[in-house]
Amino acid sequence: MSKFDSIRPYYDSEVNEALCSSLNHPMLKAMMNFTFPEMPDEVWKEQLKKTHSIRDFQINFVYQSIQKVLEKSSDGLTTSGFEKLEKNTSYLFISNHRDIILDTSLLNVSLFDHGLVMTASAIGDNLVKKDFVLKLSKLNRNFLVQRDLSPRELLQSSKQMSEYMYHLLAKENRSVWIAQREGRTKDGNDATHQGVLKMVAMASDESNVMDFLKKLKIVPVSISYEYDPTDALKMPQLLAQAKDEVYIKEKNEDFITLLSGIIGQKKHIHIHVGNIIEQELDIIKTNCDNTNKQIQALANVIDDSILQNYKLWPTNYIAYDVLNDTEKFKEYYTVEEKQLFLRRFEMRIDTDNVTLKEGFLAMYANPVVNKMKYHNAK
Repeated sequence: MSKFDSIRPYYDSEVNEALCSSLNHPMLKAMMNFTFPEMPDEVWKEQLKKTHSIRDFQINFVYQSIQKVLEKSSDGLTTSGFEKLEKNTSYLFISNHRDIILDTSLLNVSLFDHGLVMTASAIGDNLVKKDFVLKLSKLNRNFLVQRDLSPRELLQSSKQMSEYMYHLLAKENRSVWIAQREGRTKDGNDATHQGVLKMVAMASDESNVMDFLKKLKIVPVSISYEYDPTDALKMPQLLAQAKDEVYIKEKNEDFITLLSGIIGQKKHIHIHVGNIIEQELDIIKTNCDNTNKQIQALANVIDDSILQNYKLWPTNYIAYDVLNDTEKFKEYYTVEEKQLFLRRFEMRIDTDNVTLKEGFLAMYANPVVNKMKYHNAK
């Protein structure tokens, strides 16, 4: 048994069996009917029976599904920075994280469109508790991040994941996507958690961790949605935090969030891939005298890239102005755009609840605040 069997996606040799065993699952039918509305069920079933690799499944089915999602629930996806990446080369993409499925799916669509290596992507095992969802994630080259572990188990799990990511990047020439923090950003503040970088570095075979990380070709990714389709769903957790209470998820909450992200309105979406972090690692190695300081410095470099290249939308500027009762950014949006945003805002939350109101607006406004801080710091 491979030491990665508990977390890895399917091998190509396992793909056909997984697909054939799912042909009559109602969720697969719903996905295919959404993607290919004119196609009789027998036709897509026959095509799936002939599918024997993750790449074929992703290109012939998942890619088409994401295109349909974009068509139905967005005003389009734009990209920048991909021309800097080299074909047939693996990268470690470290990204801000807003949506469970779409962040990675849209990155892979963009990588495919640019003729680049697609990713294996981390996903929390709490999100794939349903058998079919687990199968679908493994068919889509997701590997599992194990949650709710004891400190000792967490250490073992982190080391296993670090070694698996290094194996993918170095041995299989497979790009990898991970979020800059555990879980999605709920308040619009994108910040890289040092624990994520320490986990990545656990597989290090170098005397200095910066030399190891340099081999991974780290690329920061900024993804921004004009409308967050799960904005209202993030409010209960923010409300609990404001009351200093422990937030307990509802049953099926993760699954509802996952579906809402796919079908909810997003308007415009932009993905920017930053520069490969190379020279910065040499500078950090020279200037920082211990691993903790080096990891913190690297987190700052990743944050700077993500903030600098994060695309702000009219919704971000509107939320800032409404929250701060100002017209500072009024040239960045129209009266109609403001009315639309406020109508959405009033429909999605109880605007009489000050905590909810400020939390919702801050989620959209904080990227503006952080961008201003970044520019002032520079």
